[in-house]
Amino acid sequence: MQDQIREWIALAELPGVGSAALLRLMGQCPLDSNTADVSLSEMCTESIKQEPQSLLSLSRDQLKSFNLSAKTIHHICAFQAGHWPDPDYLQSIRDWLQQPANHLLTYVDDSYPALLKEIPDPPLLLYVSGDPEVLHLPQLAIVGSRSASRSGIALSGAFARDLAAAGITVTSGLARGIDGAAHTAAVALSKPTVAVLGSGLMNIYPRQHQALAAEIIEQGGALVSEYPLEMPPLAHNFPRRNRIISGLSAGVLVVEAARRSGSLITARLALEQGREVFALPGALNNPQSHGCHDLIREGATLIETSAQIIEPLASLLGSYCYDEKRTEAESIKLSDNEAKLLDQMGYQLVTLEQLVGVTGMPASALLPQLVAMELAGYIENTPDGYQRLI
Repeated sequence: MQDQIREWIALAELPGVGSAALLRLMGQCPLDSNTADVSLSEMCTESIKQEPQSLLSLSRDQLKSFNLSAKTIHHICAFQAGHWPDPDYLQSIRDWLQQPANHLLTYVDDSYPALLKEIPDPPLLLYVSGDPEVLHLPQLAIVGSRSASRSGIALSGAFARDLAAAGITVTSGLARGIDGAAHTAAVALSKPTVAVLGSGLMNIYPRQHQALAAEIIEQGGALVSEYPLEMPPLAHNFPRRNRIISGLSAGVLVVEAARRSGSLITARLALEQGREVFALPGALNNPQSHGCHDLIREGATLIETSAQIIEPLASLLGSYCYDEKRTEAESIKLSDNEAKLLDQMGYQLVTLEQLVGVTGMPASALLPQLVAMELAGYIENTPDGYQRLI
């Protein structure tokens, strides 16, 4: 790899051509090939292994015959003249690779994850900090809203703990909210987890998760990005990185998602890639549940327990038998008054005024109980009302 870094970096950063078209060109496969029933990896890998830089050595006339843009041809000619990529830039990548936890996987490396290779547009390069072997473990992506509710955060962590305990590696995007809760739960169990970034690995985003990123590496997990090391977290990077989250995984669980969210992009990419898609239903008046409800209408599997995810994926885990441990209200030490109030709340958002009407108690008597139950983690006080968490 060290002696071909310049070629691979040039190919990965070549402007004006997507990874699927680039792989076909590299494998000397026509862009208008009628081999849709043959996987891209089967069609091109051996040819690319033999001569990965073949596209970069073509003459200008040959490049024009592929209908490449003028900008793309200009960069290839600059490569041939030795002007691009910049030598100092390449040296910075070599210096980064000298650190033992850092790796650069090319599409043809044996260590490149096989499942990811089968998606329509696999990344040509993967920058990895941590253990690259974790990318070959059975994975389930957990994704959802950055502005998740406390209930959503709790559910993300609970499902991630169950999945990690069952031997499934949790994969997500290191974002705030649902993603961060899933990674944190896996790390707390000392289980590996995979974080796919929408920025370069030397520009961890969000910054508040830098410590979490370090813990992921320490616990045997991995940070992954297809972007150059110092790439900032540009808005258009994130929808594109979502195909890697789903592509690495056997399935995707959407915990909370508003309509028009990045989580729905991940879920729909997963469906296109032939992956399982699971969604948690929520309250009808919670906007963060509407995206999940849309997915369920479109064919995603409605999920209530971790076992409903683990059972369909059991073939990935051999003969592992998962003994689900539910957290029910009865198993939590509630006073008689708390248990009664919890039952009266139901499972929908309820305002203080509605609780006064349902219970017949004055607000002055209800508020101390509600505060105590919130501090105990039994309920959540949201801007729209109180939400039961157990």
